[in-house]
Amino acid sequence: MKREKFKGLFVVFLIFVSAFLLNCSSPTAPETPSEEQPIANPSFAQDIQAAILNGSCALGGCHDGTASGGLNLTQGNAYNNLVNVNSTQDATKNRVLPNDADNSYLVIKIEGRQSVGERMPLNRSPLSATKIQNIKNWINNGANNN
Repeated sequence: MKREKFKGLFVVFLIFVSAFLLNCSSPTAPETPSEEQPIANPSFAQDIQAAILNGSCALGGCHDGTASGGLNLTQGNAYNNLVNVNSTQDATKNRVLPNDADNSYLVIKIEGRQSVGERMPLNRSPLSATKIQNIKNWINNGANNN
């Protein structure tokens, strides 16, 4: 009698373990999302202004037009204040020099390579590698106002 009871419990146990293992290896199980891949040819409006500047730079007390040397990075102002405009911290550099991300002061500041001032965004986590690469790709593709 004990042996039959043990066999019954063992069968139930095997069914439970099998069901659990099948569930774990299910191809529909959600995966942990990874950081997005850089965009080869990002647009200024969508991939730079909306996705980066609005949430990391054009904030109250930062580059919203009220502080930080008057650099206004809000919607409708950012492009004209960045592209082919000399930096106020390093007049030998343009904030954005089309087709030359490595020598654009914006990239120098977000990568922390500046000799004056602090890395941007100030008092916040640095931009992700993907966001920095999107900015560099935008600049290296001509820094178009698209």
